[in-house]
Amino acid sequence: MSESLLRGERRDVPATSNLEELSKLKAEGFSMLVDMTCVDYLPQGKTPRFDMIYRLMKLDVSTGQDRGRLEVHCAVDELPVLRSVAGLWPNADWLEREVWDMFGVKFADRPGIKRLLMYEEFTGHALRKDYPIVRRQPLIGPHSGDKADSPSFNILRPTITGE
Repeated sequence: MSESLLRGERRDVPATSNLEELSKLKAEGFSMLVDMTCVDYLPQGKTPRFDMIYRLMKLDVSTGQDRGRLEVHCAVDELPVLRSVAGLWPNADWLEREVWDMFGVKFADRPGIKRLLMYEEFTGHALRKDYPIVRRQPLIGPHSGDKADSPSFNILRPTITGE
């Protein structure tokens, strides 16, 4: 095995064939999706704007040893060209929801994706470089609009407990 694979190699694959390429890598023994994230290159003016990153590991299940790591990069715009890899690695379901929630990158075969980290009323995608940092979001709390008697996001003063 090459030393670069043990330290972590990088491969670039076309976004239009991400599922096929990642399927091949899983067949080669990359049995674990360690992480999946995204980078927004808007300030650098890079096209396509986003870089989807999949971090894979060859895990020897009999010994528990790490047999190599690989980082797969897919350059992508906001259009839904990526396909979900949740069929290959079930934990991708949550990771894809996180990427959509924070960056707005869509997956062509996941039309009804729901927010994971932000609340449903949140407008926009907080980790995009064009997200206005001073933007006001709707307050969350009881649907009636009344302040609750327990700690909540819509209470303006802190509550001291444990006295």
